[in-house]
Amino acid sequence: MLEKALSSIKVLDLTHYVSGPYATKLLADMGAEVIKVERPRTGDPCRNLGPFVADNPHPEKGLLFLYLNGNKRGVTLNLKGGDGKEILQALLRWADLVAVNFAPSTLEELGLTYEEITAVNPSAVVLSITNFGLTGAYRDYKAWDLVEYALSGLMYIFGAHDQAPIAHALHQAQFRAGTLAGGAALIALYGSLNGASVSAHGSRGNLVDVSVMEVLSASLRDTVSQYTYQGVVRRRTPRFGRGLGRTVAAADGYLIPTMTGAGTDWDIFAEFLGAPELKNEKFATQEDRIRNAEELDQIITRVFLERTKLDLFHNAHAWRFHFGVVLTPKEVSESEQLHDRGFFVQVDHPIAGRLTYPGASALYSETPWEAMIPAPTLGQHNQEVYGKLLGYSTGDLMTLRSSGVI
Repeated sequence: MLEKALSSIKVLDLTHYVSGPYATKLLADMGAEVIKVERPRTGDPCRNLGPFVADNPHPEKGLLFLYLNGNKRGVTLNLKGGDGKEILQALLRWADLVAVNFAPSTLEELGLTYEEITAVNPSAVVLSITNFGLTGAYRDYKAWDLVEYALSGLMYIFGAHDQAPIAHALHQAQFRAGTLAGGAALIALYGSLNGASVSAHGSRGNLVDVSVMEVLSASLRDTVSQYTYQGVVRRRTPRFGRGLGRTVAAADGYLIPTMTGAGTDWDIFAEFLGAPELKNEKFATQEDRIRNAEELDQIITRVFLERTKLDLFHNAHAWRFHFGVVLTPKEVSESEQLHDRGFFVQVDHPIAGRLTYPGASALYSETPWEAMIPAPTLGQHNQEVYGKLLGYSTGDLMTLRSSGVI
């Protein structure tokens, strides 16, 4: 069996909900040894987010939690109690990377600031993911995906210009932040393990401060530069009047039709659609098509509604047009392209049963990704971690459990 790329990395995962668990999942999936810490009795609040297996709102059946926490060992620990602090410090000393996504004020309350963590483990890399970063005027503001999209500026350019701005669904701000945070943590670990981050005090640690707002704002690309140098505020795209390059309804769904431009003229596109009226001189040039956009939209809309989306999609590529088809979740799960690459994986969970999840977003020839173990049940690895790793006896663990420490 090939060795995993990150098998020598030890991660203490003190995160919850989405962004932090996704960052540490990316590391765990590549072989990092990740210990996830949850509250005793209640666990990560993400356990209570639906959808649930068989629509049963059970803390061990939340599909989002199960996806985010595979390949991790799980323990419970009260971070606020005195005995809990002692165990926490032992875990901090064990870790190469400590991941947190509490608010700055909560980090201070729990004694989990970068300075306090590196006082216990000077070589630790600390990954912090917060809504707005550890500094700045908004550092203590609470937020969720919709707020983060709005304040980042990214939301302003999504949607139709005559409608309200829209944001992406399904915790996409958190997933994007988690993706960047996972990569940023690896960069910091590489520097730390190679001595690049040795400070004047001898620490080899590093603080990685990830702001969800900044992750989204970075996606604006040239939008900010366009305003800075041209004074132009990019607006949302009109729903009509663009002809191609917009979402168009077919008989059974939606497509994104575009032309290749290279060696393909408008008359050939008209032949492909079986719409000779598009050969009218009023649509001959791009300027003509913009000038007569409303009539063009009506023709394209009518023609597309007469055919199915996959028929248009596959035939378009045979004619060398770049068409995209908008797939439903069901169609994505049945995608021959994704199945050909082994994208979907099955994981057996002791309570939730067999689950199918997205697998790796990149394939590695020598250090392959693998779905090894399901997400832990609450406190599943207390005995293994606290007993075998930290040396607590069975009696100690019974006392800690009865007193609510674990």
